[in-house]
Amino acid sequence: MQFSSVKRRRVEANFEGGEITSDGGVLLLRETDQKLGLIQAVNRVIQDTRERGRCQHSQVELLRQRIYGLALGYEDLNDHQALRHDGAIQTAVGVLNPLASPSTLHRLEQRHDKQSAVALHEVLLQQFIASFSKAPRELILDFDATHNIVHGEQEGRYFNGFYDEYCFLPLYVFCGQHLLVSYLRPASRGAAHHAPAVLKLLVTALRKVWPKVRIILRADGGFCVPRLLNWCDSAGIEYVIGMASNSKLTAKAGIWRLLSLTGYKASGKPQQHYGEFPYKARTWRQQRRMIVKAEHNPLGNNTRYVVTSLTDSPKRIYDEIYCARGNMENCIKEQKSLFSERTSCHHWWPNQLRLLLSGFAYVLMHGLRRLALQNTVLEKCQMDTLRLKLLKIGGVVIRNTRRIRILLSSNFTYQAVFEKAVLSLRSG
Repeated sequence: MQFSSVKRRRVEANFEGGEITSDGGVLLLRETDQKLGLIQAVNRVIQDTRERGRCQHSQVELLRQRIYGLALGYEDLNDHQALRHDGAIQTAVGVLNPLASPSTLHRLEQRHDKQSAVALHEVLLQQFIASFSKAPRELILDFDATHNIVHGEQEGRYFNGFYDEYCFLPLYVFCGQHLLVSYLRPASRGAAHHAPAVLKLLVTALRKVWPKVRIILRADGGFCVPRLLNWCDSAGIEYVIGMASNSKLTAKAGIWRLLSLTGYKASGKPQQHYGEFPYKARTWRQQRRMIVKAEHNPLGNNTRYVVTSLTDSPKRIYDEIYCARGNMENCIKEQKSLFSERTSCHHWWPNQLRLLLSGFAYVLMHGLRRLALQNTVLEKCQMDTLRLKLLKIGGVVIRNTRRIRILLSSNFTYQAVFEKAVLSLRSG
């Protein structure tokens, strides 16, 4: 291939460089995985029904190949037709021969069922519990739903009027930046569909390990449903949940709305006032504490409501506790950068597996960030940035009968961070 000349020198290129990888950072994923014991745990709970004597690739190798591929930015099974020959990825998976073909990985997805979905969620929960060296005093569980657009005739697809799309409506639960639940649901139900049952399972499991831990549920207005609120009250779970406006709330918040309006007219600057009042919706069995944030700015009135069982001041509840759920929005964006929206299988349970595989890629990448990148320039970067800056490294792969050498680019910008990460992951 001929390119424009440089100072009268011809510029040529070809694809005859040999064993060269563009994913040298995959070795960090391997070390993180071994530190966490993540994919081995995933492998243990998925039943392998194949005849072992006829299988060229073990199930744990298939899982490593698929999850490492998602972390590296390869969302499609077809990508593995070329990736299966990459020497660095083969090394990370733990083999010396070509990896599995796309059709073999496809058969892995098709074996997934409800039983393995439950078991894989247990792996997520155990990874979360294992991340603590001692019992936490307080856990804030963030519940939220998002939509996965579908473009085919997948099982369980529905048209959702809010999103104006045919889609699925997965439920995510995070605690801080830890993923606890990645649950595929049809879009024919509301955001809170099955949320009370999921919360009950989580609370039961967490209280079994940490009996005295304080648990707080945090969610937006889509989860403000009587069944969820009633269960929290009966189980002693505290909550801070957004609520949509209605005429009764508007009337009760009148004094704070008026203060914000008059203050804005007098100063020309945005005004915020916080208040509280007892409120009982028609479908509620009891009164609950309602927090109001009345704001007026150049765009007009912006009043928000939060129902809570907490006893903190209204300003602290809204600004410091409720608004902190914005961190979960970022976590969901990171999950999507790991292709959680690629639920394009025809059948339901393979799509649930894809959602979970993306979740395990998230756990792996977050584990790398948490265990190996503390006090570095990359400790707070998002997943796609981490992939670009630390995993996408050019290198030459040299293999013989005694060792495997991967010669990474001498001009790699983050050499010091990479070396520190290796030391952190290999220690202990």
